[in-house]
Amino acid sequence: MNNRIDELFALMVSKGASDLHLQEGQPPKARVHGDIEAIRHEILTHEEITDLLSEAAGPQRWNAFMEKGDLDFAYQMDEHSRFRSNFLKQVHGAAAVFRLIPTKILTLEQLGVPEIIKNFGRMRAGIVLVTGPTGSGKSTTLAALMDYMNVNFAKHIVTIEEPIEFVHKNKLSIITQREVHVDTPSFQAGLKAALREDADAILVGEMRDLETIALALTAAETGMLVFGTLHTNNARKTVDRIIDVFPAEQQPQIRTMLGSSLRGVVAQLLMKKADGKGRLAVNEILVSTSAVSSIIREGKTEKLFDVLVSGKAQGMQLMDDCIMRCLKDGLVSPIEAYMKAIEKPRFEEFLPKDAAIPTGR
Repeated sequence: MNNRIDELFALMVSKGASDLHLQEGQPPKARVHGDIEAIRHEILTHEEITDLLSEAAGPQRWNAFMEKGDLDFAYQMDEHSRFRSNFLKQVHGAAAVFRLIPTKILTLEQLGVPEIIKNFGRMRAGIVLVTGPTGSGKSTTLAALMDYMNVNFAKHIVTIEEPIEFVHKNKLSIITQREVHVDTPSFQAGLKAALREDADAILVGEMRDLETIALALTAAETGMLVFGTLHTNNARKTVDRIIDVFPAEQQPQIRTMLGSSLRGVVAQLLMKKADGKGRLAVNEILVSTSAVSSIIREGKTEKLFDVLVSGKAQGMQLMDDCIMRCLKDGLVSPIEAYMKAIEKPRFEEFLPKDAAIPTGR
């Protein structure tokens, strides 16, 4: 039997939305191609949102939410629609955000990401970081990369996620998916266990603390291929973020570990298409070379900019260069390009002369 919330999910899917927002005292709203809009006029009362959310979560999860005020889990509506679910308490009552996770995993070709990303799936050891703000498609890109490995190589791939989003079927590889708080107590515990599980590759859903990052670097050094995510928007900030997590006295050792084990960084953003029909991914890509390793060991990450500029033959690219290509090809609007750019002055000349220059990101 369907849950009542499925009616809202069906409406969301029919509009091509990526997220559903429910908040007590507000009408249900959805994010469609980056913008939030109401999908019905009637507000959600306390009774209705309580019924919708408690039914979707089930008794055990609902009790945990009532006690802690936060809840993350994956909700499966049907074989075509799965949702990453976040419940929260806020000043006006209960609220929830649901992110649509397609059950069909798109290929790297279908996503239109650079061909060089496949090379990261062919490696035997080291660490690859896929970064970007929340909602930038990191999970989608990583799922496509895991599927590429699953199709082409006979490996044991362990994923540690919170929650599990894309569900993989075993093909040439064995994929073991573990959900934090369900199958393993924490990212750290899952990583430690993976070291004893004959894993060839490990996907860490989020590298958010010192211990998780340290374990990921250790796993990469001991011969595993590790994929992790961070909420940084370019390769240089990603390297700094990894180093800065550690106390000052440990940073020289961590720079040495990261310099020898880093294989690449894929930073990603999603941009609204100029025609209003969906979004497209843009990427900054750093591929580790001897020069990159030396820069990281020496702590001179400002020099990575020059490496990215000169490394096009190795498949490297700057985020702003990728955005500029999309702008010149007419794929995105000048204002969208300006808003997502890192070096905004490069894009000011393309803005309409009578338009106020937008502020913020």
